[in-house]
Amino acid sequence: MTVIRYEKKGYRQSPPGPKAQAKRLQNFLKKLPVHIALVVISVVWTLPSVGVLISSLRPRDDVLTNGWWSVFQHPFDFTQLTLANYLTVLTSEGMGQSFLNSLTISIPATIIPIAIATFAAYALAWMSFPGRQLLFITVVALLVVPLQMTFIPILRTYSALGLAGSFWAVWLAHTGYGMPLGIYLLRNYIGSLPRDLIEAASVDGASHLKIFTRLIVPLSMPAIASFAVFQFLWVWNDLLVALVYLGGTPDVAPVTLKLTNIVGSRGQDWHLLTAGAFISMIVPLGVFFALQRYFVRGLLAGSVKG
Repeated sequence: MTVIRYEKKGYRQSPPGPKAQAKRLQNFLKKLPVHIALVVISVVWTLPSVGVLISSLRPRDDVLTNGWWSVFQHPFDFTQLTLANYLTVLTSEGMGQSFLNSLTISIPATIIPIAIATFAAYALAWMSFPGRQLLFITVVALLVVPLQMTFIPILRTYSALGLAGSFWAVWLAHTGYGMPLGIYLLRNYIGSLPRDLIEAASVDGASHLKIFTRLIVPLSMPAIASFAVFQFLWVWNDLLVALVYLGGTPDVAPVTLKLTNIVGSRGQDWHLLTAGAFISMIVPLGVFFALQRYFVRGLLAGSVKG
């Protein structure tokens, strides 16, 4: 019988015997239902998005006469696809201006609460001052306050200050709404960092600001990225807060508000609605995939510490 040997890093390893192969086959058969279930769930989950994407690339007449799956009858016929729907939505429907408005709203409304929440989390975790625990409990209690209860008093305040209808109104609102969750998540993560590391930096003469910028922020990037993904997706997909504090004027309307107007005025034009929906999905998908590695690390970090 011929014996095949593998050489790897100077060691000789025999191929797996019949018992090992049988064990591998048995393990594979045990996991097979799980793999099939994951494939089925993935297909069911992504199938509507695939249908929306294909519909957004088809001419109006084709969308109204047959289903998106008819594209697969001639999979290599690329003449049945077009980018005219996207050009129409971006140019004639005002989606381009709304896209810029959403970026103008989302970027500051993500950065401002992250900066404030990270400072507050460090102070609540590692700085000693009277009422620290009571302050943290108060911040956590704000998580249960319904968002709708704050609309009227805040809108009256904005009107008195002349901020209603401006970007400052929605930046401040999203900062306030996102702060309790951000402080809660970041405080738990920053508080779990090694105490010896913080004390060693203090003994070496580092101030709180230097400890925060040189140690805390680099070590907390997974948690900061996780909160950044949550906050950005919440702000980008928000419709209610923008409608209340910005109004419906086209100059400041975000993508979600513009898409709602298109549904009301062009509800029969599925080719334009699907193109507008995908334009609104491009940036959140890009942010999620760009920070996906840090996002997973941030979610898992709290479960393995302590």
